Amino acid sequence: MATEAKLRQLAESGCPVYYFYSSERYLVRQAVAAAVRLLSADSDEEATVLDGAAPELEQLIMAAGTISFFGTRRVVVLPELDPAAYSDKDLDALCETLSSLENAVVVLGSVFPLERGKLKTGKRAQKLTAACKKLGYAEELAKPKPYELKVMMIERAKAQGATLPEGAATALLERCGEDPFLLENEVDKLCALSGYQTVTAAMVAEMGTVSLEADVFEMTRMITAKNATGACKKLQALLRLQQEPIAITAALIGSYVDLYRVKLGSARRKSYSTVFKEFGYKGSDYRLKRSAETASHYTLGQLEACLQVLLDLDRSLKSQPVDAEVLLEAALCRLALAGSGR
Repeated sequence: MATEAKLRQLAESGCPVYYFYSSERYLVRQAVAAAVRLLSADSDEEATVLDGAAPELEQLIMAAGTISFFGTRRVVVLPELDPAAYSDKDLDALCETLSSLENAVVVLGSVFPLERGKLKTGKRAQKLTAACKKLGYAEELAKPKPYELKVMMIERAKAQGATLPEGAATALLERCGEDPFLLENEVDKLCALSGYQTVTAAMVAEMGTVSLEADVFEMTRMITAKNATGACKKLQALLRLQQEPIAITAALIGSYVDLYRVKLGSARRKSYSTVFKEFGYKGSDYRLKRSAETASHYTLGQLEACLQVLLDLDRSLKSQPVDAEVLLEAALCRLALAGSGR
C-alpha cells in the first residue's frame, strides 16, 4: 500500500483521483481510510461518502461540483465501487466526471475475486483502472506476505514496550492465519498477558485463538520429529478442550494430504506454490510452504503408509465401539512408525 509520504506527495501535487483495489476487503478499507484521513486533515468538513456498488452519478456530480465552505476541495468517497454494476454508458459518464473534477478529489475502492492467483477484473473494471491511472493514482493492493505480517507484529509489540521474538510471531501466524486485524488484536492481548515483557511461543499456544488446524499440524511436526509422546500429550489437550475426535482426524488427514501433494509435486519438480494453484487452494500458500518443509523428511512411500493409517482410523472411529481416544493414540503411534519406514 502507498506510504503516508507517497499519499502526501500526491495530495500536494493536486492529484484528483485515488483508486485502490484488491481481493482483500480489509486492505481496500484501510487504504481508502488512510487517503481520506490525509486529504481531510486540513479541513473541518467531513468527506462525502457514497455507499454501494454503483452510486448514482447524479449524487457524484452534485457532491463533486459543490464548492467547499472552507475553500478546500471536497473529498468524495466511493468505498465499495463495482465497475461491473454500471452499464457501459454510465461507466463512460463516471470516467468523464472524474476527468472534469475542479472542486473535489475522489477516492474510490473496489474488491475483486481472485482467479488462479490473479484478480478477476472485467472490461469495465479495466477501463476504470486505466482512467484512474491516467487522471491520478491507482494501486492494486497485494495481500501482505507472511514475513511482512511477522514484521508488523514484532513492531506492534515493540511500540507497546514488549518483545515478540520471531518464533512466537511464527507460532501466532500459524495459529491465527493471515488476517492483520486479528493478528493485531492477538498481539495486544499477548503483550498484556506478558506484562509488556517478552511474549513466548508457550503463551501463544496457551492463550492464542484456538485453531484446530494449527494444533494438529503441530502434532504432525512432533510425529515427524519422532516425538510420539509429545503428539499424544497434544492430543490429550485437544480432547480436554472438547474437540471432536472426528474433527481431529479430519484435520490430521488434511495435514497429511498437504504433505503428500507437495511431496508429489516435488517429485515432478513443481514448487509448493504451483501445487497451491493447481489444486485450487484459497488464501495464501504459506500453509503449503510449511507442509513442504515437513514433507522433506518423508518419502512418498512413507506418506502413502501414513494416509493408509488415517484411512483405517477414520473407518474405525465410524464403525467400531472402541474408545475414540484409544484409537487416536494408537493411530499417532502407527503414524510415527510409518514415518520411520518400519
